[in-house]
Amino acid sequence: MAAGAAFAQADAPQGEVRPVHDPVLIREGRVWHVYSTGIGKEGQGILSARASDDLIRWRTVAPPFAALPDWAAKAVPGARNLWAPDISFVGGRYRLYYSVSTFGSNRSAIGLATSATLDPAAPGYGWRDEGMVLASKPGDDFNAIDPAFVADRDGRHWLAFGSFWSGLKLVELDPRTGKPRRPGEKPLPLASRPVPQGAPSIIEAPYLFERGGWYWLIASYDYCCKGAASTYYTVIGRSKTITGPYLGKDGSSMLAGGGTVLLRADLEEKGRFRGPGHAGHFRGRDGVDHLVFHAYDKENGGAPTLRLATLDWGADGWLRAVQQGEKP
Repeated sequence: MAAGAAFAQADAPQGEVRPVHDPVLIREGRVWHVYSTGIGKEGQGILSARASDDLIRWRTVAPPFAALPDWAAKAVPGARNLWAPDISFVGGRYRLYYSVSTFGSNRSAIGLATSATLDPAAPGYGWRDEGMVLASKPGDDFNAIDPAFVADRDGRHWLAFGSFWSGLKLVELDPRTGKPRRPGEKPLPLASRPVPQGAPSIIEAPYLFERGGWYWLIASYDYCCKGAASTYYTVIGRSKTITGPYLGKDGSSMLAGGGTVLLRADLEEKGRFRGPGHAGHFRGRDGVDHLVFHAYDKENGGAPTLRLATLDWGADGWLRAVQQGEKP
């Protein structure tokens, strides 16, 4: 593993910031929105939604779904909520990709919903379910969860996804439908962590973005979902092409468990927030690169909690996570 990039916690978000797991960030007008895995009561238990006017004070808002889509409940028996969404604005509508699964299984699916706006009070609001995008089943070497949309510099659309099994994958999308351009085609490999036969390959949560002539791949290593005992941490690599290979600062390949550490918890005896991971990226209109992720709060029973940082590029072309208000 490459030497870690510097990491400083962002100013702590306030308000309704827990439980938040697998968050993504976007801005519409003056309002920031976070979507995350469904945890909580009523609709928030299917897929959670929050909003903020300043990136600090957060409030829950109407979730996109009141119940699992009919197709999702049939495709993945036993699913109770939707996981790890991704949000983007494409062709005049917001695209919300989401995961359907049960813990420890790769009988999973990724779905898509679209809306003209994120504001429940605005004309045209309403999430239209577009159905299944892709699926995995026992016997496949991948897991169809943790979707992340990206458009490359040539205008081609892609979806990164994956968790455990043989690692993170990439498929090209039809820009019109937001679904695979060539249905049934084997996904391309993005990142993996080779392990002894029979052991879990603990990697998940891909996120791709472009900056400075490079594509950057974020991924999470080790275990989430264990509260303050979580060992999750986040790595990053870069490539000149969207399909990779993605390398860390030291040249280590993310196809072989390499990369450069971006987010890692403080020392055990000092760190309040454990297991920082499942990061999403959003570039604001001012060019600032924002990073959203969750970490487990030791002072609140290990609850998954919304965290934020900004990214700064050094003279060497590599990045570090910077605390809000801290000078790069």
